Order: sequence, then C-alpha cells, then structure tokens
Amino acid sequence: MNTTKTNCTFSISDLGSVKQKVLNWAKRFNTFCFLDNHQYQIRPHSEECLLAAGVKRELSANAGSALKQLQDFIHYRSDGDRQANWLFGHLGYDLKNEIEDLSSDHFDGVGFPDMYFFEPEILIRLNEKEMIIESNDAEKIFNEILNERNRAEDSYHLPNIQSRLSKEEYIDIITQLRQHILRGDCYEINFCQEFFAENTSINPVAVYKKLSTVSPNPFSALYKINDRWLICASPERFLKKEGNTILSQPIKGTSQRIINDKQKDEQNREELFVSSKDRSENVMVVDLVRNDLSKVCKDGTVKVDELYGIYSFPQVHQMISTVSGELRNDISFTDIIRATFPMGSMTGAPKKRVMELIEQYEKTKRAIFSGAVGYISPGNNFDFNVVIRSIMYNAVTKYLSFQAGSGIIYYSDPEKEWEECLLKAEAIKKVLSETDSIGEE
Repeated sequence: MNTTKTNCTFSISDLGSVKQKVLNWAKRFNTFCFLDNHQYQIRPHSEECLLAAGVKRELSANAGSALKQLQDFIHYRSDGDRQANWLFGHLGYDLKNEIEDLSSDHFDGVGFPDMYFFEPEILIRLNEKEMIIESNDAEKIFNEILNERNRAEDSYHLPNIQSRLSKEEYIDIITQLRQHILRGDCYEINFCQEFFAENTSINPVAVYKKLSTVSPNPFSALYKINDRWLICASPERFLKKEGNTILSQPIKGTSQRIINDKQKDEQNREELFVSSKDRSENVMVVDLVRNDLSKVCKDGTVKVDELYGIYSFPQVHQMISTVSGELRNDISFTDIIRATFPMGSMTGAPKKRVMELIEQYEKTKRAIFSGAVGYISPGNNFDFNVVIRSIMYNAVTKYLSFQAGSGIIYYSDPEKEWEECLLKAEAIKKVLSETDSIGEE
C-alpha cells in the first residue's frame, strides 16, 4: 500500500459550515489539534485554520529532560531520508521547573503532561476558498467531511461551578502580594484562581462550538490527547517565528465591551488606552519580553513594533504590544523556549521570583493553563498561543477546570482585580451555564 502523503486542494464555498463539519469529523480520533483564527487579521497572519489528526509518532514528557527530548524529536523528522513534517502540541506551565530551579506540588485535576507533541497522520488546512488535505487518502477524507451531518447533542446541566478562593480570600492574597511588591520582591505578578466542577459530563466539541460563538478569538484551539481536552478561546499569541524573525504579542490591560451602547463602549476603549495602571503593566511585560528575546536574537535587532495597541474582542478590549527580533543563526527551538518560557504576561517580573510567589499563593497547578499550544511547520517556522480563556476537562475523572487571573502591581485595587477575573471568566461561565440542548452547529 502506498503510504506517501500527497497534498490535495479542494474548493469550498462556506468556510464556517466547513469548519463545523471538520470538527464533527475529527471526533473519531483519540488525539487531534484544531487551531482556528476565526478570520481575525492580527498580523502577521499565516494560517486561518488547521486540523492535525491521528498520531504517526508522539512525545509525552514531564519536566526534567523534556526539552532535550523535544529537540531530539524535532531533529529526527528531518534526519536522513525522512521528509520533514508538521508537529503539533503543547508546552505546559510546569516546564518552568526544568528551565529554573523550581517545583510544583499543588493539585492538578485534569492531568495533561508537562509537554506533548505529535506528528499527525492527517493535516487539513482551511482558508476562505480552499481545503488542503495532506494524506494518502485525501479525496476519501474530503468526502467524509462533506457528508458529516449536523447532530443535536443531548442537553446537560453543569453542576455547581466552584472557586478555590472566596472573594475575601482573594482580596487578602492580593493585599499580601502588594506588600511583596512594596518590599521589592517583584514589580508585577500575574495571579490566577481556579474555577472547577466535579462529576461533570460535557460534550467538548459542542462546548467548543458554543464558546467560539460567544467568544471567537484569534488563537482558539480544540485539543484532545486521549481523554484530556483543552477548549480554548485565547486572544493572545505567545511566539511566532517566520524565517529568521521572531515576535511576541503580550496582552496586559483589559476593559469591558458594552456592545449595546456604542458611546460607552468607545469610552471604555479610550479609558483603557490612557490608563496609567494598564500602561504600567503593559510596559513591564514588554521590557521582560525584550529581555527574553535578546537572549536568542542578534544584537540590536530586538524592537517594539507596537506599544499599547488596543484591540476589541466580543467581551473585552485588550491592550496588546508587539515585540520582535532577528534570531541568531545557531538558535534551536528549545533554545528559544528556554529563553522565553513561561511567557511574561502570565508570570510578571522578575520572572523567577514571581513564579515562586505564584506557587506560594495559588492553590492549584496551572498545568496546561498559561502554557502554549501550537505547531512547528516543516520549514521550522512556528506559532504558539497563550493558553488563557480556556476549559480543561478530563473525560474519565469527570473533572472540569478553568482559571482566570490578572496582573498585580502595587497600585492594583483588589476589588477591581477580583472584578477583572470574573469578567475574563464570563464567556466560559456563560457557555457552561447553558442547560438547553447544545447542537453541533
């Protein structure tokens, strides 16, 4: 049997409908990664939508020697006569324990490995006009996808979403963190809290579709490794490499959308742009990213392409900056990760000290949350998101988790930080509070 992959291109007329069918078709696989830009044009823009399905080979590892194993895994695909192929997967937050002298002992209810990558059996690329299938049976796959029927899903009720922290506990912790900043332990710290539900049964594909309807963000993902699911509506890019250029687009600064009042919505947008507190947070993380990129970039090439850019999403306005640089010639993928991970927008500064404080004050492991999901292309370009605005779910243990956080500086108001966390979690709560039937469309 011929196992050589071929690229076949098929014309499509309705991208939205085809994405739904692709998701329905993907459910048959134990492992897949679906990445969707939702037609946002946050530059640079390379791929509108990707599905990697089935496992040709894989690497799963926890912090210790994970990055060395990953570099060997990347190198192997282009060794000898092998044709370089796409790789998809994730970097979990606790890889920090390998990069720095740190540890994590908190509870983790979902159980993603610290790192996982796979070479897919099938790759599907979608844009507004075409579906490109890389497989040895592309035409059969295309016909299967087109023949997928829309199926209504059983209704469900999500019992008792709980928080690890009460409002009083949260405010007390923020007060303590402000004292750490006052003492000079750190300048800024990203503090997160977990919301969770136990003994819960959901349909992850249907929930992803609902979340994408409520909150269609440019770095969304539906990611499955056997019984573990990530349902992600991220607006944030961690790192993108294209040729010799690498860039990061950290988010710091959030204000609420008021869709039914254009004047108030624009006022919130303008207030975010001029907010000294949000600008302070944003410039701190920009400086941290500049420092991280300078470790792997040619001298003098790291620059801030955009500072304090305001971008509007369905629930919130966000302040996003862009930092880029030109990589040195001798830099590997894992060199870049060691220099930049975890991303500064999810830690604070200085990075090692705030990660120690995160471990001290947070109550659960972050695991895949505030890690990164993405791909490495055959040409060794890559694009990874920041895993935020996400639901994590274990279909065996029936444990569901999502987290929300904010950047804390000395001038942070604990009450307002609490409200910001609730705002960020609102899209997820809205999806999970649905008790009517959730369909496949």
